[in-house]
Amino acid sequence: MLKKILIIIIIIAGEAFSQNKIFIYMDLQQTDHLRAYGITFNALRKGLKADWLLNYRGGSFLIEYNDQVANECRVEGVAFDLISTSQAAEIYSTVQRDDNNMDVMRLEKAPKIAVYVPPNFNPWDDAVTLALDYAKIPYDKIWNDEVLRGDLSKYDWLHLHHEDFTGQYGKFYASFSNAQWYIDAQMTYENDAKKNGYKKVSVMMRDVATTIKNFVGSGGFLFAMCSATDSYDIALAAHNTDICAQMYDGDAADPDAQSKLDFSNTLAFQNFKLEMNPYIYEYSSIDVQPAEIGSQENDYFTLFEFSAKYDPVPTMLTQDHVNVIKGFMGQTTMFHKDEIKPSVIILAERQVTNQVKYLHGNYGRGTFTFYGGHDPEDYQHAVGSPPTDLSLHKNSPGYRLILNNILFPAATKKKQKT
Repeated sequence: MLKKILIIIIIIAGEAFSQNKIFIYMDLQQTDHLRAYGITFNALRKGLKADWLLNYRGGSFLIEYNDQVANECRVEGVAFDLISTSQAAEIYSTVQRDDNNMDVMRLEKAPKIAVYVPPNFNPWDDAVTLALDYAKIPYDKIWNDEVLRGDLSKYDWLHLHHEDFTGQYGKFYASFSNAQWYIDAQMTYENDAKKNGYKKVSVMMRDVATTIKNFVGSGGFLFAMCSATDSYDIALAAHNTDICAQMYDGDAADPDAQSKLDFSNTLAFQNFKLEMNPYIYEYSSIDVQPAEIGSQENDYFTLFEFSAKYDPVPTMLTQDHVNVIKGFMGQTTMFHKDEIKPSVIILAERQVTNQVKYLHGNYGRGTFTFYGGHDPEDYQHAVGSPPTDLSLHKNSPGYRLILNNILFPAATKKKQKT
């Protein structure tokens, strides 16, 4: 019996020695795309070397061999191959050929992640926290107090919840002003503003938005979805004027608010028109309306293809096993192209329309990425909808775009030539 055990140990040790790379392929053969990101992220946290093979089999990963990582792949149901050094060299050679739109990006250090969420937040009500939890990627929750006291300096990457940075409580007043959750949320914000020395929630949110912008300018990575995209830029544009009606902040909005918007202060959008009617569930003309989208059966968006060797950042952000993805709605579903600044890179749009789903840009030493819609696997998410079970959507191409953004900051310092 002891002899048999020793033989098994020798075989396993020999296998690990000869097969010293873990190859996680990300094409249609992958059994769990979402957990593959978590495996790669946590390998970086262990100090292991990892490479992102851009446009190779759906944006695959090569990780330095480690028993624990290989076992985690097996336990989590992530498909992989153990390959030798010579096999890895063949893959590197293929990926880096000049006639291929592929490249190798070295992943260096796992970013420190913060998710901006209010204290009454339900973790199933935000696609990014669902993705992080499912992929087992660690993160911290922060809110206004932490932002205003300077805690963003502790983090590399920040996600904005489907938040309203304008101080209008999501413009849910017409539908939910008598609902207990709405009353509780407004009280929470008002108490938080008072605690931080503000008379108005809108003014506090303006300063929160400005502090986040400074975080990006200093080298931070910002990712936002749903209403945190347009409401954030609206708050920046309205930094010198009151756009909130009386039921939101106790006094009337500035009647000349539209003419006083400062588009030079925004990250992504310009020349948009505010929706000043407090009873209409919309912030501005940035958002694409349901009537413009049409039927759910025809709602798909297409990822742009970029040069992996010359445009590695947008290439990383669009890695997927398909390039046409089913759409999904949100308070902010998509963005009108003519209200996007020309310096912004469009990553995905609905073909033959002016409707943009996914965009990316630079500000200072940092970057921002905006992704329209609420939940890639819940077409028309409503207040009180049940949580999405990602174990039923482990190969979701829409969720992969979220997780591309998680890994992207680990790969920005240098490109690996192997």
